[in-house]
This record gives sequence, structure tokens and C-alpha cells, in this order.
Amino acid sequence: MTELTYSSSELMIINAARLLRDGDVVFVGVGQPNMACNLAKRTHAPSLTMIYEAGVIGAEPARLPLSIGDPTLVSGALSVVSMYDIFSFYLQRGNVDVGFLGGAQIDRYGNINATIVGTDYEHPKVRLPGSGGAQEIAAWANRCYIMTPHQKRRFPEKVDFLTSAGYLDGSGGREKAGLRGKGPIGVVTDIGFMEPDENGELTLTALHPGKTVEMAKENTGWDLKIADPSTGSRLRTTEPVSEHELRILREELDPSDAFLKGG
Repeated sequence: MTELTYSSSELMIINAARLLRDGDVVFVGVGQPNMACNLAKRTHAPSLTMIYEAGVIGAEPARLPLSIGDPTLVSGALSVVSMYDIFSFYLQRGNVDVGFLGGAQIDRYGNINATIVGTDYEHPKVRLPGSGGAQEIAAWANRCYIMTPHQKRRFPEKVDFLTSAGYLDGSGGREKAGLRGKGPIGVVTDIGFMEPDENGELTLTALHPGKTVEMAKENTGWDLKIADPSTGSRLRTTEPVSEHELRILREELDPSDAFLKGG
């Protein structure tokens, strides 16, 4: 049997798709999170409802959109409303089950930086695109997932700028700030999967096949905790990528290699 080969992007997208449940209402962005949602809908979650920031509810795009304003999102959708309606009447009222997020930095408490690299806001090392709708999604979605490559520069102990709230300074931080959503309950990387412990600190709970604890620790900017059976958790291995999942990604969702290019 020929061993499957796949990129780190494909590995993350497939594992992110598996986190979604049939019937979930998902606030979708473009790029890799969008691919994860469309993959889930074509496999184990056919009743998944996709909501796009531009105001499209129940989208059934014939192809992957290039932006949240791509006209393909409207065709076959259940409803099209204003951005105000999407954020006020759907997200803030608790009608969005899942938000997918990313960022330049994610710290030990799942806080996200997508604004600047460097501590001087007026003169940063790098100025990034900023929040978009991510700040509100992180605050109000019933649960959130983060997707990002596992690199030390992406996982500092503390973010340079807090764009979107994770668990802020630890246990009880979200509640003190008045945030209703549960926050990031999982971070998918190309090494494994991290989940918050009882104090909101990200802990390695799963490895992808062929990856090691040492790889995860070397690529994290703090002393990464590992799931421990003595505390009621164990380090598991994720299910191998399947040929069926790869075929859908490559042939149905991204045949032109617009989003998967470069791995």
C-alpha cells in the first residue's frame, strides 16, 4: 500500500474539519478555515450551516470564495443580511456555535495577536491586518478553534498586542471581562492539538502521526504542559489523514491549488 503524502496545510485543515459537528452553525472566514468547514460539510457534517461575515447565511458556494465579498457566496444561500445583523442578531445572541480563528501570535492563554509584532504600537516591527471580525467572534461564539503552524515565533508566552481574547490572564479572566463565549477550546497545528486546562493554559493533548512531544516543546515559547493521565487526561494520537479527505480537498475544493499551494 502506497503511503499517503500531504502538506502541513492539508494536515491542519483535515484535523480542523474533524472538530466540527453535524448541525453546527459556523462563522466562516476565507482561506484554510473555509476549506475545513467545506470539507466537514462534504464528509461527516452535511447539515453544517456556514455564515460569512459579509452577511451570507447558509452559504452553499459552488467554489471556494476568494474573499468574504465573493458573489459565489450568495448563490443558493438561505439568507443575505447586513453585517450589523450578522454580528448583532446572530453572533452576540449566541446563535453561532463555532468560530475559526488564526493570528500571528497565540500565547499560553489562547490570546491572539493579529495587529502588530513588537511592543511599540506607533513603530512596530511588523504591522498586521488587524482584527476584522475576529475580536467579536472570539468574544461571543459559543466555542472557537484556532488554526496555525506550530512555530516558536507564533507561540510566545505573551502576545505583543491583544487583538482577540482567549482566556486573558488565566482562570476566570473571560468571565471578569464579561465575555459570554467559551473561548478557544482547541488549537490545531501541524504538530498536534492543544486544549486549555482548568486555568485556561494551553496544554498539548494530541500529536499527529510521526510528530513528537519534543517537536511541540521546541516550537513553543513557554514550558508547554503535556496531557497527564494523573490529572484525568492523556496524550493521544490523531487519526491518520485519509485518501478520501485528501481527494475532496485537492479535486473538489481547491483544484487550482489557490489555497493549498506552498503547504
